[in-house]
Amino acid sequence: MKAPLKEWDRIIIGIDPGTNVMGYGILGVKGKKPFMIAMGVIRLSKMEDHYMRLRRIYDRVQGLVEQYLPDEMAIEAPFFGKNVQSMLKLGRAQGVAIAAALSRDVPIVEYEPRKIKMAITGNGAASKEQVCEMLKRILSIPADSILPELDATDALGAALCHFYESSRPAASVGACKSWKEFIARNPGKVK
Repeated sequence: MKAPLKEWDRIIIGIDPGTNVMGYGILGVKGKKPFMIAMGVIRLSKMEDHYMRLRRIYDRVQGLVEQYLPDEMAIEAPFFGKNVQSMLKLGRAQGVAIAAALSRDVPIVEYEPRKIKMAITGNGAASKEQVCEMLKRILSIPADSILPELDATDALGAALCHFYESSRPAASVGACKSWKEFIARNPGKVK
């Protein structure tokens, strides 16, 4: 189901940051049901200069924001690795993508890779292939729409994770058990 952008109740862009390949996924929400609008990758490996890669990330993310007009961005947090230089570069790529969205006033939410995998597959240690397979089933994505670079489905997974997290009822940890308790905790909000 592909509807014009104005027909979606909400649009979420997901980003899987990278300095060689950056994935993106666009999720549309109609009622309580999510649909894939688009997904793809930004290939950066042919660019020699790291700073030019960052500029390309900024320009492309800003272009995606202008094209799809997302209400929110869900971005995968860098995982801690042993190579400090790789972590620094990945953090820069993530920061530039965040800055591009913020320049268009798009709110950002960050999710750890394990949380995204858990939300999509039920297993925080799932492989990229498992995430891809579950997304195909959940969002009814045809097999021929899947790119060889799984960064695109990782990004779509971040968007779907955010959809799940933001759609849950707020009555969870620390919730009041009665109106009396709510009023006692929020004296200035209730008259």
